[in-house]
Amino acid sequence: MRRQNLAVVLGTIAGQSPLSRADVAGHTGLTRAAVSSLVDELIGRGALTETETAPSGRVGRPGRALTVSDRGPAGLGLEVGVTHLGACVVDLRGEPRVWRRVERSHAGRSAGQVLTELAALGAEVEGEAAGLGLRVEGRVLAVPGVVPSAEPGLVENAPNLGWHAVRPADHWPDQDTVPAPENEANLGALAEYWQGEHGAETFVHVSAEAGIGAALIVDGQLFRGARGFAGELGHIPVHPDGVPCPCGARGCLEQYAGEAAVLREAGLAASGDPVALLSERAGAGDPAALRALERAGRALGLALASAVNLIDPDGLVLGGAYAELAEWLLPAVRAELAARVTVRPWPPEALRPSALGRRGALLGAALLTVRQLIADPTRLPLA
Repeated sequence: MRRQNLAVVLGTIAGQSPLSRADVAGHTGLTRAAVSSLVDELIGRGALTETETAPSGRVGRPGRALTVSDRGPAGLGLEVGVTHLGACVVDLRGEPRVWRRVERSHAGRSAGQVLTELAALGAEVEGEAAGLGLRVEGRVLAVPGVVPSAEPGLVENAPNLGWHAVRPADHWPDQDTVPAPENEANLGALAEYWQGEHGAETFVHVSAEAGIGAALIVDGQLFRGARGFAGELGHIPVHPDGVPCPCGARGCLEQYAGEAAVLREAGLAASGDPVALLSERAGAGDPAALRALERAGRALGLALASAVNLIDPDGLVLGGAYAELAEWLLPAVRAELAARVTVRPWPPEALRPSALGRRGALLGAALLTVRQLIADPTRLPLA
């Protein structure tokens, strides 16, 4: 019961701070004595700070305000992309305090090489965070691959990295800092739910870089499927007799709306930052780039129409690279949705780009620890 009440108090302050102790009692229904005891413990665990507010003009002592601490407990997010590594530290308020992204092609590199380099980047970022008074309490790795529910430490398959049955712990130099792997699309969707301004409780979040991933939030909870394979939107067939896909099927969405397919259709080479290049060319009115993005938008609309008809979500969110290319993708996607979602009302504004863009997966990796700590403050050591 005390653990639950600690979570209620911390969650209330995290969502509405600054609050006084009396405010917290009013919001939670707990007695002032209980709130005072719980707040003192949360301060002792480094989760809260209490400061004097400005004088109110009333007789008596100045009020005191409780806020979530910007020092102490924090979460470390790590990310492996096909062409980059990332690391960030987020404090208990959900604010990124250290952020690092390193462009690096992983073509032909082993999982061990990539993970050793990522561990060094993570240690560097963690050290920088320590200089800000932050203490990392958990580490999560965003990876573009399948992390089965039954084996949470395993990356079963990450085809765009060439990884099969990879356990990050087997390649991590410091066993005390091994991160828990999680699918990057899932983390992007969770970041959108926690920090987006959509207000939707049930939505599909679709993102893309080298591949296409999707995640489903249902009533505020991530839906993983029976074995953790939910969200493989990139392998929904949009043209059943279409071009072969490396997965073994034909006509998969990735072959029409994936990064490589769009670049190929636009007549562009995959070098540097492909998303920035596509954006630049489309913004300049390049006919080939515009045609490629329109074709990708139609294919994406086909797949998303199936998702809407099956799931009946409140909304659809374009994340990752799609968010940065939304200006040119949205018209075609919306046209397909309007033509194919006919059994229920579907307002065009229910489809929107994410404000997090390509930052979503890494931010979600760091936020996962923070949210777990808020849900169970007893994970935090007492000072």
